[in-house]
Amino acid sequence: MKIAVYCSAKNSIPAEYLALGDALGRWIGEAGHTLVYGGATGGLMTRVSDAAQAAGAQVIGVIPSRIIRAGRRAENCDQQHMVDNMSQRKQMMRDIADCFVCLPGSYGTLDEMMDVIASGTVGEHHKPIYILNYQGFYDHLIRLTDHMHTLAFLPQEEHYAPIYVDSLEQLYHMIH
Repeated sequence: MKIAVYCSAKNSIPAEYLALGDALGRWIGEAGHTLVYGGATGGLMTRVSDAAQAAGAQVIGVIPSRIIRAGRRAENCDQQHMVDNMSQRKQMMRDIADCFVCLPGSYGTLDEMMDVIASGTVGEHHKPIYILNYQGFYDHLIRLTDHMHTLAFLPQEEHYAPIYVDSLEQLYHMIH
């Protein structure tokens, strides 16, 4: 299975989050899956991709030319696709992946997550998206979503919705 992982590229995040990236990457490789990610260096992106490759996974990177020009191109990709911009990166990652996993991150992670959710909502794909709510990282997003349901901005019964998990173990059991 090709698993797209969206996550932080910041190096200054707490060590426990970096260890989370290591564990996810290692599992992807040990389980015989392929990693699809942003193809850049830094933070969780490096940790997930290095651990996945060390554990035997094929690693596919999709990187915008601006990030390459900034000197942040990862060297560990078995395949690397260069695209012109972030919009093309999101589209290509959606096309390549069989499912999506969101680790903690910031604006870029949220953008990629919402792009997958919005495109799934309108029927462009039916691929599951798993959001790892590690130590309550996404609790505020869950509350916002509940609020949107309460005010009827979201339908009570969604045909496509993210799947929140609280641990990597729970995630592993959900991905086949």
